[in-house]
Amino acid sequence: MDTETSATGDTGDSGAVDDLGLTVRTGAVRRVVSLVPSLTEAVAVTAPGLLVAATDWCTHPAGLDLLRIGGTKNPDTARIIGLAPDLVLANEEENRLTDLEALRTAGVPVWVTRIRTLDEALHSLDRMLTVACGLPRPTWLDQAEDAWCAVPPTTRAGVRAVVPIWRRPWMVLGRDTFAGDLLRRLGVDQLYADHPDRYPALPIDQLLHDAPDLVILPDEPYRFTADDGPEAFPGVRTALVSGRHLTWYGPSLTEAAGLLSSQLRKVK
Repeated sequence: MDTETSATGDTGDSGAVDDLGLTVRTGAVRRVVSLVPSLTEAVAVTAPGLLVAATDWCTHPAGLDLLRIGGTKNPDTARIIGLAPDLVLANEEENRLTDLEALRTAGVPVWVTRIRTLDEALHSLDRMLTVACGLPRPTWLDQAEDAWCAVPPTTRAGVRAVVPIWRRPWMVLGRDTFAGDLLRRLGVDQLYADHPDRYPALPIDQLLHDAPDLVILPDEPYRFTADDGPEAFPGVRTALVSGRHLTWYGPSLTEAAGLLSSQLRKVK
């Protein structure tokens, strides 16, 4: 079996290359299943009629009324195959290879995104919507680019920030992450930006020993709140921020720069 057919499970005449360099062969795209909340929102805002199903975690836009096919890590692949989608949207970090291969083996075209920086997000979303889905470039994508281009270069010299994303066990942002790139653009000097792991699991004793000057606590994927998180870092300044605006790539990027900047200024 040739490489392209093996990667896609489809042998149609029209093909484009996804972020992993795999050729995805589709015809006209009229039925889309999304396995990623960010990508669900991107398609729903751009062309809501395309979506036929999404994961249980796809919560935006508000009031999204779609068939649900499980979580990002445990989608019901049999049900997805039964829906006969023209395209399934996925992400190399959020979705499991075994699930994507099951879909490809059944002949379902799968488009996989790979996003580690803001620039990659903007480029990947443009290609996914225009090339994979055959849609016009949406206005919100231009607005997102403009909003982030308007962010002035800033630095917080000497301020070392730690960014937990989970508790029990504690996990923090490390190297090469989309959220880390957004924070860097907002002037945050991330304590573990050069850690070998992208999401290192570190005991709270080590986090405290490394003496961060600032703790940034998003409300997802773990829901940190004023009463759950700051108490673990006594004497360290804390900023509570929107996890969706820090970790989602899609229409939320149009307001993320302004909102995150405002939340980072409200350090306690």
